[in-house]
Amino acid sequence: MLPVSVRPVAATRAAGDVRFMLFLLRMAFWLGVVLVLLPTGGSQRAPAGNEVNASAAISAASATVQDVKGFCDREPNACAVGSQLATTIGYRAQAGAKMLYELLTEALASHDAATPAASETNSEPESASLQRASSENTLTPADLAPAWRGPPLRKAI
Repeated sequence: MLPVSVRPVAATRAAGDVRFMLFLLRMAFWLGVVLVLLPTGGSQRAPAGNEVNASAAISAASATVQDVKGFCDREPNACAVGSQLATTIGYRAQAGAKMLYELLTEALASHDAATPAASETNSEPESASLQRASSENTLTPADLAPAWRGPPLRKAI
């Protein structure tokens, strides 16, 4: 194999084209699903020759599955590249998730570390502590009353 170098601009354009094609494929799929699920309106009837029964649909689906299973036998290079692409995307997703986890952990740790320090040193202004205290214990006696449980059960005589 010959070594290949790709300029960053060309790689970015190619990635953009791939994203656009995947977007179009997704849109076509979901549009097809919506069109299949839309009601027919009742007044329109399909011609008699176009009706498909359940057994014909099942046999067509099984033939499609068999064709898809044989794809890697017919196109081994496409399957190899697809496998490598899926592996690369998986590694990148894992690395991105790890970076996001570390970022969130650091942000939450710094936030949690700042909160107890302020309450321990009593550097909080008096008005802020009064406002916080007035916002606590705001339940009324009616709120604290137990929920209605219904009448007691009658004993059978």
